[in-house]
Amino acid sequence: MTGTHLPLGIDIGGSGIKGAPVDLEAGGFAADRIRIETPGRSTPKAVVKIATEIANEFAGVTGDGPVGVTVPAVTSGGTVLSAANIDNAWIGTDAGAMLADALGRPVTLLNDADAAGVAEVRYGAARDTAGTVLVATLGTGIGSALFVDGRLVPNTELGHLEIDGHDAERRASNGAREADDLSWEKWAKRLQRYFRHVEDLLWPDLIVIGGGVSKKADKFLPLLDLRTPIVPAALRNDAGIIGAAWTASQAAGEAV
Repeated sequence: MTGTHLPLGIDIGGSGIKGAPVDLEAGGFAADRIRIETPGRSTPKAVVKIATEIANEFAGVTGDGPVGVTVPAVTSGGTVLSAANIDNAWIGTDAGAMLADALGRPVTLLNDADAAGVAEVRYGAARDTAGTVLVATLGTGIGSALFVDGRLVPNTELGHLEIDGHDAERRASNGAREADDLSWEKWAKRLQRYFRHVEDLLWPDLIVIGGGVSKKADKFLPLLDLRTPIVPAALRNDAGIIGAAWTASQAAGEAV
């Protein structure tokens, strides 16, 4: 995909809103990413304003091409059904329509972990992997994206499984590691408990670990003893933007 119709990916997070045009043939950014701090009151109106600023910055290379936008929430048909690390005013909002109206372009809205997973399956660590693949993003919480033969099962929210009486991400996320000042070894024991439980539920063929901590995968992945092969993500923090852009392009009916 070339010219003035490159898809744009925008990744809305609790601390930053990031965006870049994506070359879907190469599976990478077509220009340097822009990042703007998420406003303290991250209402839909405030965030849409920033998303519009980012889109306008790339208007010269994206033209009227499709836009994929991720949110840290469950989404369905463009409507936000939950809110994690963003304002509760998002819940029940048709954010897809709101963004499309503001940008004047087709917008596809999806969960942030699902977007990251799409990128890893299409271009990254799970490329050409058959069977069941789990992409888990270890950050403030635990995001999950589940695929069966390359097809996404959306909004799985496996970070909220209850394990030993606790919401899993409150014990096993990277945020929990930092809050509890855990060594890699102690954190790995919590991860072991979490991923063994997930294994017993889903019997995946591959687990991919995303999120910023994946760049330190050598510190903790070798400490895990699982049936399932477990590998670090290839695209790391670029995955959400790339996966969002790819999904928007597919929704627009564009061949990749």
